[in-house]
Amino acid sequence: MGGRVAIAATGPVSLAAGREVALAGGNAVDVAVAAAMAAMSTEPGIVSLAGGAFISAWPAGGDPVVIDGNVQMPGRGLPVDRFGGGVEEVSFGYGGGVTLFGGHGSVATPGSVTACELAVEELGTVPWADVVAPAARACREGYPVGSAATRYLTFSAHPLFGRDPEALAIVTRSDGSPLEPGDVCTNHLLAEVLDLVGRDGASVLSTGEVGRAMVADMEAHGGLVTHRDFAEYTPLVRPPVRRAVGEWDLAVNPPPSVGGPMLAVMLGEIGRRGDWHWPDIIEIQRAVLSYRRSVHDVSPDLDAAGHELLLSVDRHGLAGLPTSASTANVSAVDSDGTACTITVSSGYGAGITVPGTGMLLNNALGEPELNRLGLHKVAPGIRLASNMAPTTGRTRDGRVLAIGSPGADRITTALMQVLGQGCLHGADLAHAIEAPRLHVSFDADGTPVVDHESDDAIADAVRGLGLRGTDHGRHQMFFGGVGAAFRHADGVVEAAGDPRREAAVEVVSRA
Repeated sequence: MGGRVAIAATGPVSLAAGREVALAGGNAVDVAVAAAMAAMSTEPGIVSLAGGAFISAWPAGGDPVVIDGNVQMPGRGLPVDRFGGGVEEVSFGYGGGVTLFGGHGSVATPGSVTACELAVEELGTVPWADVVAPAARACREGYPVGSAATRYLTFSAHPLFGRDPEALAIVTRSDGSPLEPGDVCTNHLLAEVLDLVGRDGASVLSTGEVGRAMVADMEAHGGLVTHRDFAEYTPLVRPPVRRAVGEWDLAVNPPPSVGGPMLAVMLGEIGRRGDWHWPDIIEIQRAVLSYRRSVHDVSPDLDAAGHELLLSVDRHGLAGLPTSASTANVSAVDSDGTACTITVSSGYGAGITVPGTGMLLNNALGEPELNRLGLHKVAPGIRLASNMAPTTGRTRDGRVLAIGSPGADRITTALMQVLGQGCLHGADLAHAIEAPRLHVSFDADGTPVVDHESDDAIADAVRGLGLRGTDHGRHQMFFGGVGAAFRHADGVVEAAGDPRREAAVEVVSRA
């Protein structure tokens, strides 16, 4: 084995898990999965084990793959009258105001841990139990809560999680007061669950004892997840969408993901323009995101819509376009040239646990922006919409990249700009991530607005295009939290995190 692994993790607990597995000889896939499992176990309110994940991996000497472990619409075998209920509307002041649905009816069939297990089995080098062990230990011995989680939970703890005493205990102090950054928490129930997952596999959470307990709780409270949903769920291995940007061959999350195709279109267009400037970024984002808003997000078949979009833009360029706080990303690259990046999400959280497990549940069915057709309007078994767009890349001279970001619909625009800086403007990894960003959003009537960080050139471009802009200041979490790991042509590896969001990076020597 030997060599080194560069890790871009979400915080100290996630980084420590990746480091432990690297020191045990794990490759980039093992390391990324260990870091992701730790994040899902110790970042309550941000992500959980009962969510969705996309894993983008490019093995040394092999072809890139994407493992789709995204959440799925549940309800197989249920009568029609079970749909449309089991939820509670919740509003709170996070991010200027959020309204969502929580409760049992907001929970989709999770797949993140199943996908992680498949990645380790197919592409890793160390036993699954060793990859899971650091997360279990952190839950048992204690983990510090980060500022991103505490910021969110300050607003959401009681309105969203207050209905379930077990959930509320996870996201508050023992006296019920808000968690503060650096507070050390434990979750002994979840540690026991992780011990079982490490010993018996991810099926513990689906067809095993935890999954059975979850289904029973769903049946009792109007939820939709059934035994059939778990039995028929499988992670899907998909070929990525490939895009050439400068010297780089980039592998992007394919349909039915929404974020992946949007990023692929943006990258393809920026690659065609080459030496881009800020007006190019604004024009590309405005065209692609306007299409997404008006057409793609309301398509009943995201897989077909994604491929149709990619084919149309491949042929005709942009003229061919038809007329959650709560994500986390880890990236790893090893000196052998294997790259892996994982983006995970559980939405804003359903506000509930599987009783007696300490495991918080997702509210993927209750996020309005990912359910544009309405509550429970897609058929059971359909993968839900997702902004997640983990990406890997290579050049002919041996450079390797793993990159991803949280940030809802800003995931694609953040990655577009970082990759544009690095692949076309020659910026090094840290400078590409630290460079100012913009994001085109739309008013209710469809009028574009350019949200941006403080930068004179961006402000000039906004004025020059006659658009309205909002300056958010420097390095705002609104614009994502990119984490990337990189291998130079000579085999030296490095990692970089985003100053906009908590990050932890390290280069570790493998055993």
